[in-house]
Parts: sequence; C-alpha cells; structure tokens
Amino acid sequence: MFFCRHCGQELKIETKIRREEVCPACGEYLHCCLNCRFFTGGLPRTCNEPQAEEVREKEKANFCGFFLFAEGKPASPPPHAAARARAQFQSLFQKDPKRR
Repeated sequence: MFFCRHCGQELKIETKIRREEVCPACGEYLHCCLNCRFFTGGLPRTCNEPQAEEVREKEKANFCGFFLFAEGKPASPPPHAAARARAQFQSLFQKDPKRR
C-alpha cells in the first residue's frame, strides 16, 4: 500500500511516478524525497542511497533516478505533539515578568 507523505491519502500506484505527478487529494508532488523509500528524515544525509545526489528541497519534485515510492503508512507525530513543540518554542521568546 502506498500513501502520500503530505496528507496520508492512500494511492493506487501501478506505473512509475513521473516527476510532475501530484497527489489527487492534496495536490503536492509525489516524486519527492518525502515519498521515497530511501528518505531517512532526521539524519544529516537524508538519503540512504549512496549514489544519489543530495536534494535541498525534500518536498518538491526532483529528477532523482533512484526514486522508489515508499510503501506503508507514513509515521507522523500526533497532532498535539506538534502544537506542544510550537508552544514550547514560542515560550522561549516571551518575557518572564519575574525576570528583569
């Protein structure tokens, strides 16, 4: 089973993904690093394919010849985890009334 890494929509993929092909649900590019089976999110080099050139914009369409669409549902943090992280980040820049 294949899923869009942007919106989670299940996709029926029967042929090779073309560079400009987009998700029918969200309109984001499918031939991008985020959808590739070699993509490794949090590592310094985000591609496990040693011969592939580094791509700067992971969510944009690219010309990588090693692209293989990742199978399985994408792992994503729970929605509340993102909100909590954002609130913690923003609190770093708020003035504490007790401190001067």
